[in-house]
Amino acid sequence: MKPLSVMLSMLAIGITSSTAMAAGAVLPIPSLPYVSPANSDLANRGAYIARAADCVACHGEDYTGGSPIETPMGAIYSTNITPSKRYGIGNYTEADLKKVLKEGRTPDHMLYPAMPYPSYNGMTDEDISALFAHLQTVPAVDMAPEHKTDLPFPFNFRILMLGWNAINIPSTENRDGLTQTQQRGEYLVNNLEHCGTCHTPRNSTMGFDNDMYLSGAPLGNWHAPNITPDKSSGIGSWSEQDIVTYLRTGELDQRAYAGGPMGEAVAHSTRYLKDEDLGAIASYLKAVPAIETEDKVTAVDASRLPSPVSESITHDLIAQKDYLAQAKASVGGGSNSPEALYLAACGSCHGVNGYAQPDARYAPIVGLSSIRRDKPDALINVIVHGIDGATNTSPKMPGFAEDLTSEQIAGVANYVRVNFGGLQNSDVSAAEVDRVMTAKPDQPFLIKYAGFLATLGIIVALIIIAFIIRGIIRSRRRG
Repeated sequence: MKPLSVMLSMLAIGITSSTAMAAGAVLPIPSLPYVSPANSDLANRGAYIARAADCVACHGEDYTGGSPIETPMGAIYSTNITPSKRYGIGNYTEADLKKVLKEGRTPDHMLYPAMPYPSYNGMTDEDISALFAHLQTVPAVDMAPEHKTDLPFPFNFRILMLGWNAINIPSTENRDGLTQTQQRGEYLVNNLEHCGTCHTPRNSTMGFDNDMYLSGAPLGNWHAPNITPDKSSGIGSWSEQDIVTYLRTGELDQRAYAGGPMGEAVAHSTRYLKDEDLGAIASYLKAVPAIETEDKVTAVDASRLPSPVSESITHDLIAQKDYLAQAKASVGGGSNSPEALYLAACGSCHGVNGYAQPDARYAPIVGLSSIRRDKPDALINVIVHGIDGATNTSPKMPGFAEDLTSEQIAGVANYVRVNFGGLQNSDVSAAEVDRVMTAKPDQPFLIKYAGFLATLGIIVALIIIAFIIRGIIRSRRRG
């Protein structure tokens, strides 16, 4: 559902300029939608719980659903959860909602764990009551989502989820020795915000591999990075205030910028959280076991990062246009060099020096951890596939798979990593670009061959039943 992933992405939320952020400006918490004096205190508290649980990321701002959630089994579509009696959950009781959240069971059928009920299983009854009260107050939309979930055999038999649930619920266990603040952070991270849904790798059954808790996992064309306090591959160099700032704003100056699924998480959820809750999350993330992974991040070398042309040029689009024209002229209009390709394909949005146009919500890319990682896959993916902004007002970055060759994309990636990431060198190859472009999501053995194994199991069961029947008939004849 929702990583701390950051790369060449569009600004995920409406924030003030990078200059203001760099100066330490603190943004106010935005007003919660659906909060009204006409509602009960319980319902208004439920609006906060809905944001903390990131319901909007899948079900939409109006809760009508229809968003595809890509899984190794196929696309699972979110449903209408407005109080519509025909198309939504208007006939639900609070007990029904509790079963949905804790067991993945509606009054009619089992849910798939794209709905993060393995994490919501730990929600308190008080929070569920508040969420239920809130969902009764949103406008009912009498409309079914355009698409319905239709998974291939055998996953179309939802009854199989009973076995999966027995193995994988709850998704996490509470740790001992935490402070009260860290316990609150654990509840937010593990249950409401369900961070492990993206950041914890999966085992052979597609449940959490808790031995690698929060150490990063693939997420479609994205990779949700390691958010344990490991200093070489995780966020061990971040202070608690850094984490709070990132979750509030989607930005950490010259280190991180929220895009893709994490941009959505910031836009729809974490920026609405109270300071004490963001502080609790930060305190807990600093206390989880550090796990070192292969995808390490080179420490930022500020001396190798470019300096902005002036203090004002990032906010002066006319000046940027003139400066870009001068830069293009200096490298030659017909040049196929990495610098020329960057200026032609990327410079108009991200700026000649990588400081972009924050007022127009184009993302600065100087110093970002995603371009300093040992593995360039995340950067390549963004250049190849582009990225949608997390909000309706965020610009969309186009993909360049059809406009640039693999060799050219590799050149742009190397140029960005060295000039804006501060790396001493970068050797991304066309072969690596081809690998990333053609890679398919990993499927565990049980998922990949589920149809074959299910068919084989049915055949074996039928053979056994046939032998049993045959034995019964023979015994009766002898009798």
